[in-house]
Amino acid sequence: MKIILLAVGKTDDSRIADLIKVYADRLQHYINFELEIIPDLKKTKNLSVDQQKTLEGELILGKIQNSDFVTLLDEKGKTYSSLQFAQLINKRSLSGMKRLVYVIGGPYGFSAEVYSRGNSKLSLSSMTFSHQMVRLFAVEQLYRAFTILKNEPYHHE
Repeated sequence: MKIILLAVGKTDDSRIADLIKVYADRLQHYINFELEIIPDLKKTKNLSVDQQKTLEGELILGKIQNSDFVTLLDEKGKTYSSLQFAQLINKRSLSGMKRLVYVIGGPYGFSAEVYSRGNSKLSLSSMTFSHQMVRLFAVEQLYRAFTILKNEPYHHE
């Protein structure tokens, strides 16, 4: 199985980017993991929010394969404890899925087409975080999930 974290826009803060890399590198020990960045849209000044979401949505959908299980990171998604999230990943890996794709949208969220394609929605918190921080939290939680599944001492109850 491969896990892909698909995110719109680059990480501007090098400190956050460095931390994301730390957890992404650690995650490679457990699973084939890829962080794929969709570049920010250019010349958005004259675009409405809906037009931006539509254009970003087309770019997102262009990266997704028909057989992918797609989870949208969305404030209206389901929340899990770290243990529950680990069990969910384990269940999906045992089901024979080839690619799990977690998607972090742009600043305005997802287009209707992306919502239609998503298989599930996941919320990391009911609070709002910057898209850069969400990447860090998502990669860290993926790493934590695998340490839980391997019964390693990273996670404490």
